[in-house]
Formats: sequence, structure tokens, C-alpha cells
Amino acid sequence: MRSAIYIIIVCLFFSTSLKSQNAIFLSQGRIEFERKVNLYAQVDDDDDDTWKDLMKKMMPQFKVTYFDLEFNGNKTLYKPGRENTDNNRIWQQPAEDNTVFTNLTDSMSTTQKNVFEQTFLLHDSTRKIKWKITDETRNIAGFNCRRANALVMDSIYVVAYYTDQITTTGGPESFNGLPGMILGLALPHEHITWFATKVYTENITDTQLVPPAKGKKTTSSALLITLQDLMKDWGKWGKRYQRQIMI
Repeated sequence: MRSAIYIIIVCLFFSTSLKSQNAIFLSQGRIEFERKVNLYAQVDDDDDDTWKDLMKKMMPQFKVTYFDLEFNGNKTLYKPGRENTDNNRIWQQPAEDNTVFTNLTDSMSTTQKNVFEQTFLLHDSTRKIKWKITDETRNIAGFNCRRANALVMDSIYVVAYYTDQITTTGGPESFNGLPGMILGLALPHEHITWFATKVYTENITDTQLVPPAKGKKTTSSALLITLQDLMKDWGKWGKRYQRQIMI
């Protein structure tokens, strides 16, 4: 009886050891993100009911775009990915073609944003986010992820899912700062989500991770002042556009 128990314990030990040895920890690769905007929900947020039904008949419920996040060590490059042929450019949303380079070592980022047919180039320190990590978990693109919550820009509620199996502590857009890669991100009140569809184990070289260089040079704070002045009479929609542009 004791021999049988001993054999079981040994088998369990080696099984656990092998699983630990086979665990995948990536420090470079490429992630495809699906960015989805619920246009109907955004319309429903408007206080004016006059045009809601008409607008919904003219637009799709969701606007889906794809982005690639290339990463190697402490550098990431988030940029537009493959085309979605189902999209109608009439319903183009803010931040659909952002490019964001982040150096996590230096805590600096360079972001290229197209705003009303003008291109801006922002060079800033990375966003400081106070994350609250929870016990909730979710599988995304084959990786076990843990949930974290935060507030950014004073009032925007953020839900993120990160995996420590990818050691680069980055994420889509300007979101980072968790102990692993963010594979899922949601802004519930803005009705926008980013979720990884697949993680590719590719070799990413320094020549691929190059900051964008085109655009009018500015900072996030200066761009926000410009937008506030431009959209001061736009009401609720103007404030939403400002938030989405500044994400």
C-alpha cells in the first residue's frame, strides 16, 4: 500500500514538473487584435431620440477593424492590420488607424493619430495606470488571462485581461503596466473592445519596431486643448470623440 502511494506521489511530481517545463513564455512575437465598436449602443447614449431609429437603419451595429501588435522585449509597435472588407468607410471612427510605438524601458511612447484628415505625432511619457488586479480569469487566444480594472483620463472605466505567459508588459493602444501582455481590453461606457484573435510566435527585429515619424509634432495635453476648442459646440458627441481620439 505504501509503495503504491509512493509511486502515485512520484508520478504527480514528474507530471507537474513536465507541465512547468512545457509552459510557454514569449518575449517576442505578433498579436492580432480585433477592435470592435458598438455603434448602436453609442447612438442609444444620445439624449435626442429623433434620429436614433433612422441612424440605426443606415449603419451596421458593429464596426470591426484589425490591428497588429509586434513586440520584442520592452518594445512594442501597435499599428493597423489586415483590412476588413465588410467595413464602410462612411462610419469611420476615431483611432481606427492609430500607430503607437512604446519603449517600456524608458517609459516613452510615440503615437501617430489622424484627426479630421490631419496627422499628429505625439511624443509623451507612457500613461500611468493604477490597475486593480482581480481573481477573475478568462482564456483569450489560447492564453490564460487575469482581469484588472482601472480608471484612465479621470473617468473612463477600463477592463483588461493580461497573461504572464507573454513577458512584455504592453498592450493595445497606450495601455500597459500590468505584469504581462494585455490580450483583452474593454471600455464598457465607450462601447469599444480590443481582443486578441491570435498570437504568432514570430521573430521581431529592431528594424521592425520603429516609431512613426510623420505628422505635426505635439503632445497629448496640447492636442486635447486643440480638440476641446474645436468641439466646444458639439455637445455629447464632441466629448465622446475627444475621449476616443485621446485613448
